[in-house]
Amino acid sequence: MQPFALNYARPAAELEVTAPYVYDSGLQLNVLVDGRLAARDLALLRELGTTTSTAGSKTHFDD
Repeated sequence: MQPFALNYARPAAELEVTAPYVYDSGLQLNVLVDGRLAARDLALLRELGTTTSTAGSKTHFDD
């Protein structure tokens, strides 16, 4: 017997997204191409909801 959900589940479509910010290891923050902090750009936060990077998860298991 197969669970009902498996009849309708579909893999998530992979979207190719380029973040408008990069991680600055010196500052340990995400920065925009013009050097401003990504977390201070309210329009960016409204559009993306967050500015995550993988830096924290490499050092902290609970990020």
